[in-house]
Amino acid sequence: MRNQSEAVFDALGDPTRRRIVERLRGGPAPVGELAADLPVGRPAVSKHLKVLEGAGLVEHRSVGTRNLYALAPQGFTALQQWLVAQWDGALDAFAARVAAREEQGHGTTADPPPDRGGRDA
Repeated sequence: MRNQSEAVFDALGDPTRRRIVERLRGGPAPVGELAADLPVGRPAVSKHLKVLEGAGLVEHRSVGTRNLYALAPQGFTALQQWLVAQWDGALDAFAARVAAREEQGHGTTADPPPDRGGRDA
């Protein structure tokens, strides 16, 4: 079974689904309204919404005879946690690299560059 972050990334891997998510940032919308802004028809938008809903990124509710689709903020938690883990890993690697350079006597990136001659101070 796939984990939640894989389902989210798979769902967001399609440009049409990313556009749907971007559009829904402005608030809930029915399928017809979403389809009007996309180069695909209502049936295709409905299929994309099913994928997004399956990944937990979109939810729908019935209002009268219309189904309104909206972002499901809790569905983006897995994505946020993955991104934070990647960022933390990159920062840790950077800090380790700086520490290693300092131990080797190379200084830090805040140190001024060595004087190479050619200019009078």
